[in-house]
Amino acid sequence: MKVKEIMSKEIASLNSDDSIEKAAQLMKQHDVGSIPVCSDEKVIGIVTDRDIALRSVAEGQDTKHQKVREIMSSDPIVGSPEMNVHDAAKIMSERQIRRLPIVENNSLVGMVALGDISLEPTLQDNAEEALCNISEPGNTHM
Repeated sequence: MKVKEIMSKEIASLNSDDSIEKAAQLMKQHDVGSIPVCSDEKVIGIVTDRDIALRSVAEGQDTKHQKVREIMSSDPIVGSPEMNVHDAAKIMSERQIRRLPIVENNSLVGMVALGDISLEPTLQDNAEEALCNISEPGNTHM
């Protein structure tokens, strides 16, 4: 099965100059825990709810004025719509990430999450294995 068959195609994205507050509002509006940061459709980073909590709020920053670029993870791992879902799950497991931006011709075209993978009965083992590895303590490699 290809990633394009299970990925979410309607993706909210941010600009690196957007505020942390805007990032949090978009996460709430779209009920997601991470949002890709783009420059002219090219993914240059990703910001997660954890980034907001640890790198902004816990540090006492002003979320209305602090920019996404200050807390985002730069150069995130990305996948392709044509890649096999098993390969995507393996990357997510190895890199300890729960969401993978999907890029085609240097443009963001979707996002695949462990939840998307786990919804497919034939792929549940992949999602479980990836989650086991993601949940292990250690260094994250975003």
